[in-house]
Amino acid sequence: MKVLMVLTSHDRLGETGKKTGFWLEELAAPYYAFKDAGADITLASPAGGRPPLDPKSSEPDAQTDDTRRFESDDAAMKQLGGTVKLADVKAADFDTVFYPGGHGPLWDLAEDKTSIALIESFIAADKPVALVCHAPGVLRHVKAQDGRPLVEGKRVTGFTNTEEEGVGLTDVVPFLVEEELKAKGGDYSSGPDWGPYVLEDGLLITGQNPASSAPAAKALLKALEAAG
Repeated sequence: MKVLMVLTSHDRLGETGKKTGFWLEELAAPYYAFKDAGADITLASPAGGRPPLDPKSSEPDAQTDDTRRFESDDAAMKQLGGTVKLADVKAADFDTVFYPGGHGPLWDLAEDKTSIALIESFIAADKPVALVCHAPGVLRHVKAQDGRPLVEGKRVTGFTNTEEEGVGLTDVVPFLVEEELKAKGGDYSSGPDWGPYVLEDGLLITGQNPASSAPAAKALLKALEAAG
């Protein structure tokens, strides 16, 4: 089982002067769900090398058993330090792809033609795609094979307007994930803020927030098992 995980290379939080990037738990929890299931994991990012970590995601109150395990795992940290360039990966080499969130993807991966084409390639090859928290926002320009938005008519979730309001970044982000999924015709729904909530519709698996990252990864593993 070969799993691709795609991380952001964007580190600027709008015009705030603050840093952003990927959210550690949303990498760590799925990483170990896949690794403990025997998967071969490849980490990629638009720029390659070490992707930027959202500093808030490594603060004490954001730590979990998985984040602590990841940060003390020399092999995992070495892998994170040398992500492959997104332009150098092909859907044909993997069984599935998982996109962790953090605010960074809203700036780079959402507009990245390589990422858009990659997701379209996975879907065209009948391979499942999973995205969590802010990462469902990277679907904004992804098309289904008939040329319509991939999320159109599909049950999807992602970071809610009220969760964005809760972290005080409603007016900083380039777009709101909930609003964008709805605008593209997605059948959007969510659970309680900050609680786990995952939706699966065909090949598309989406998780609402950091608490949804492990359940989304487990749903992806089940989808892979079902596909044989």
